[in-house]
Amino acid sequence: MNNAPHCLWEVGATLGEGALWHGAAGQVWFVDIKGRRLHCYGAGNGEKRSWDAPGQVSFVVPVAGGGFVCALEDGLYRFHEASGEFTPLLKVEADQPGNRFNDGHVDAAGSLWFGSMDDAEDQASGALYRFDGRAASRVDDGYVITNGPAISPDGRTLYHTDTLARRIYAFDLGQDGLVARKRLFAELADGGYPDGMAVDAEGCLWVATFGGWRIDRFDPQGRKVGEVRFPCANITKLAFGGDDLRTVYATTARKGLSAAQLDAQPLAGGLFTFRADVPGLPQHALRLQD
Repeated sequence: MNNAPHCLWEVGATLGEGALWHGAAGQVWFVDIKGRRLHCYGAGNGEKRSWDAPGQVSFVVPVAGGGFVCALEDGLYRFHEASGEFTPLLKVEADQPGNRFNDGHVDAAGSLWFGSMDDAEDQASGALYRFDGRAASRVDDGYVITNGPAISPDGRTLYHTDTLARRIYAFDLGQDGLVARKRLFAELADGGYPDGMAVDAEGCLWVATFGGWRIDRFDPQGRKVGEVRFPCANITKLAFGGDDLRTVYATTARKGLSAAQLDAQPLAGGLFTFRADVPGLPQHALRLQD
């Protein structure tokens, strides 16, 4: 894990998030939540495209059959790449104007796991949801900042982050989508806050750290077994991509950095990449139901 990350796109995102590998198109998708922008990077040709969003867009996931779904402050939206339009799909927490959504992950069954949070990062009004393609159900709550839903290779363990508490939890995940036996998986002891996550083919959990200058790797027992250092402090999300799923893409953020810190971290807010020694897991597509 000594492969040094390098910056692919100095996009200068205020709060870059939601790195996603879209293998069918060979593209990396990600968002700038505070900048209200959606970005796409062509891994093969280096093409860079961006769209304005009508609100704080927090993640983007592919849909089976084509297209994408994103989250804005009041729920889920279909995103139309050709026109750049966002059309409402499902209202979630529309009655909580102080909340926004933060991170999402699609499981092998095509269900979307995503979390909400207090936009002021003060109240424990955030919750974890599961969207089965038709309706969203609340799975857990009591979070100020939810982050990083991720699932083990066998589909039996769900990982979820309480960022401000610096804790990563594990849940037993049933085939019916129900979770049980919430337990502490790991706590960050090396500085920074746990942010977005991804699981590799060996079942190890890779955790981006906000303010920690690195991505940590934990084995399935919650022991830290490696790290990748970055030239900027706020690492927010990672995704495994490329033909062999060993090319990692990571988003970063300028949010919270002073002018002096930004001068010292000119690549903050950029999209980074590095090679991993082990492959990740394929990206699944959300299955919408009529």
